[in-house]
Amino acid sequence: MNFKPVAVDDYGILKPFFTGHPYSLCVYSPASLIAWSFRSFKAYYAIEEGKLFIAGEMEENPENRHLILPLAQERLSSPAELHRYAERMGFERYWRVPADYMETLDRSELEALFVMEEQKGYEDYIYLTEDLIHLKGNKYSKKRNLINQFTREYLRRDRVVVEEIHSKDVEECLQFLKIWCEQHDCDADPESDLACEKNAVTTALENMERLEWKGLLIRVDGRVSAFGIGAPLNETTATLNFEKADSGIKGLYQFLDNECAKRLFREFRYVNKESDMNLPNLAESKQSYNPVLRIKSYALTLR
Repeated sequence: MNFKPVAVDDYGILKPFFTGHPYSLCVYSPASLIAWSFRSFKAYYAIEEGKLFIAGEMEENPENRHLILPLAQERLSSPAELHRYAERMGFERYWRVPADYMETLDRSELEALFVMEEQKGYEDYIYLTEDLIHLKGNKYSKKRNLINQFTREYLRRDRVVVEEIHSKDVEECLQFLKIWCEQHDCDADPESDLACEKNAVTTALENMERLEWKGLLIRVDGRVSAFGIGAPLNETTATLNFEKADSGIKGLYQFLDNECAKRLFREFRYVNKESDMNLPNLAESKQSYNPVLRIKSYALTLR
């Protein structure tokens, strides 16, 4: 089977295969796959038997080449089919297999064909959109207080403009991303998570309309100081893939998060805010929003 590198121009080919899938992990989004496919991690695709197969390869760790679950509109694949596909294509493993998908399978058949291992750091955080919009109760009191402080200092003084991101805004957002990355040393290690994310955000911004991203920016005193970018994941869930804000402006991150939930994702029951990549500060931030679910990710290695 001939795998092709995924590219922006392939979005129209890939998108129909993702329609209606039940998977809860953020990787099962064509826009996200395209954005994250870069030098250190490359995604490839092939279509056979009416199914889309996505393969991933890592420049620094070629032994970690893998498939994710195949995508097709008619039905999900059985463990025996997964084993057969991987064997025929020359892959030893699947990555990013959602725990909730595995619960629908015959466990004995799965264990007979695969060695299962949880992928630490790839567990996605899932939130009720209603919780992110209303921030009710004591568990969100700190979030509300920070938003109130931002509101008093900036919003009520007419220092804030909130807009959806359009093509005319991309250059300003890229300039803000450059400043943010300079402050956070994104380029200190070209293979770091921050460096890879910078490339992904750049791809997303430069292809907002072509990849059907939904984005929101916040101008403070006329300057882009925050933005959020996301996309639908499945019928009930959207993913907030990227959030960047000037950390020197108190309450801005919390205000951005709340505005994204209100303006971008109101029609979805859930918002997926991706994994914490085993970064303690990021984990603490994601936990502070009280996820209703945490979807574990598994690797399945052929026996």
